[in-house]
Amino acid sequence: MITVDQNAAYPPATTELKSDDALPETTENRQSKYLNNTVEQDHRFIKRRVKPSLGFGSFNTARRTLEGCESMNMICKSQINDAEKGNVMRQSSFINQIFRVAA
Repeated sequence: MITVDQNAAYPPATTELKSDDALPETTENRQSKYLNNTVEQDHRFIKRRVKPSLGFGSFNTARRTLEGCESMNMICKSQINDAEKGNVMRQSSFINQIFRVAA
């Protein structure tokens, strides 16, 4: 299920993606004015970082930047198993694992 706001462009886009086999036929498109706000609020911090730099130069730059922002946000929200707030060693291990940094 995909939850989007009530923009009229979403239903035709979803139909087209299904016909191109980019989305499974069983995918449902749910339009909701309020349910999408949770996702938008969670990505507010990324928008704040990206806007001043006028976007990304390449796809790989975008991927790496967003991956870093998301992982740091997960650490701040204590969303990592066995790496709660204050457990710096586990948080460091998580960062090393995600970014393949040599420890």
